[in-house]
Amino acid sequence: MNKLSHYDDAGQAHMVDVSAKSQTRREAVAEAFVELSAQTLAALPQNPKGNPLEVARFAGIQAAKQTSTLIPMCHPLPLSYVDIATEIEPEGIRVRATAATVAGTGVEMEAMTAASIAALTIYDMTKALDKGIRIRHVQLIAKSGGKSGSWRRE
Repeated sequence: MNKLSHYDDAGQAHMVDVSAKSQTRREAVAEAFVELSAQTLAALPQNPKGNPLEVARFAGIQAAKQTSTLIPMCHPLPLSYVDIATEIEPEGIRVRATAATVAGTGVEMEAMTAASIAALTIYDMTKALDKGIRIRHVQLIAKSGGKSGSWRRE
């Protein structure tokens, strides 16, 4: 296992210096799953707060742009692309966030933040219908670019 890069030799947390890294295209995809009851899924089109999936899409995009203000050691990145896709499945809603940049560090945290906040927004928009909503499996699906190259979850 590699050394954790966000700690110095004395064990103190610090922001990694990425100034020597090459500016390359980097992309990451993350997912979250919002487990909803069949009744809540059926009621989505009549939600009095509006379309939860569209509000979640906007929230995820905005969240990706705010990642460095939420997670202390994340670098502010010039995001060139963020997209949130949702898919209704029999047991809930799958949220897939994609983030891309040309920078000296990756966008995994931006994609993970986007997926998380989009899922939380779906929760917020539907919680009046179902108190048993669960958000599960927030995870990185794939990343590409940078020194470590590509990675994909099996």
